[in-house]
Amino acid sequence: MAALYSTSSCLYGSLASYPFNKSVKMGRGKVTDPGYNFPPRFQRSTPKLHVQGKALPVDGLPEIKDSSLVVCFGEMLIDFVPTISGLSLADAPAFKKAPGGAPANVAVGIARLGGSSAFIGKVGEDEFGYMLANILKENNVNSEGMRFDPGARTALAFVTLRSDGEREFMFYRNPSADMLLQENELDFDLIRKATIFHYGSISLITEPCKSAHIAAAKAAKDAGVVLSYDPNLRLPLWPSAESAREGIMSIWDTADIIKVSEDEISFLTQGEDPYDDAVVRKLFHRNLKLLLVTEGPHGCRYYTQEFSGRVKGLMVEAVDTTGAGDAFVAGTLSQLASDLSLLQDEDRLRDALRFSNVCGALTVTERGAIPALPTREAVLNAILKTVA
Repeated sequence: MAALYSTSSCLYGSLASYPFNKSVKMGRGKVTDPGYNFPPRFQRSTPKLHVQGKALPVDGLPEIKDSSLVVCFGEMLIDFVPTISGLSLADAPAFKKAPGGAPANVAVGIARLGGSSAFIGKVGEDEFGYMLANILKENNVNSEGMRFDPGARTALAFVTLRSDGEREFMFYRNPSADMLLQENELDFDLIRKATIFHYGSISLITEPCKSAHIAAAKAAKDAGVVLSYDPNLRLPLWPSAESAREGIMSIWDTADIIKVSEDEISFLTQGEDPYDDAVVRKLFHRNLKLLLVTEGPHGCRYYTQEFSGRVKGLMVEAVDTTGAGDAFVAGTLSQLASDLSLLQDEDRLRDALRFSNVCGALTVTERGAIPALPTREAVLNAILKTVA
């Protein structure tokens, strides 16, 4: 029987306001078109990687088309995942390091699917930070907006994989570099040429990253860029439940696209039924173009001003649910960035969300977040198997 996974269980990005040793439990030949409207392959420009004002050349990247660029803002870190599932951190015999962080996961996910993406965030000027920068380069993600902090370390997270594929985290930071991104370090030119600007809520917890986040989103909005928001609730990282609710909702009405999980709906509505459409509609503000509710292996629900519905998911054996929600978001944004008219066409939107659901499902079949993100070919092959 297929194990259940949750597309909302994406790896925590920033490690803001988190003690050193606090644990948190988090509840892929030629392909023919079977009839769905699949996302086209995109082109990218040749960017440069900026490090505290210094530019490092990134060779071999295809040209960026501004018309399909998705810029992801936030955190990137290192996961240390036990080589054996089902053991506590103390009992794990060894760990495998894996790159992660929700916004970075989405950026890499989009690039893996053939899309155009960029990452804006900060890592430490250390071995792990440069490792993460190289991973973005290897995955054809534009890194012009990445910064290196000489005074803070790259964030680390030790992750316990339970027998059901769910995780328990222990974070190390004091503070980590992702928390220290400042407004004057932002690449506003990169932000303004995006089609979609994507972010979470973790970067809102502490300064100076909070102010940088708000300034970046405002610049994007003022430039007519579509704003995409995945709150990615990690309650223990906030001072209190109320501060988390207030922080998440503080930028809610500025987003054009929002992705939430059932648990997040319950949290934001203070315990109301996440499966009740009337409850979900309470979170639909007047300027929102698309509200997505992920339901793990069961798929997702979608809500617009004109229509709503549910798209079934793909059942798989879950190995590690890390990054599943980010893969879903990557699948969705990679398609919307090339054709925003999907938001007005329900049939085509449903096809796009079938693709996104498979992105999430394939990700849980391997360990780690970024290492498990699927290619476009893998997703198409998986879909072909379901319609064969």
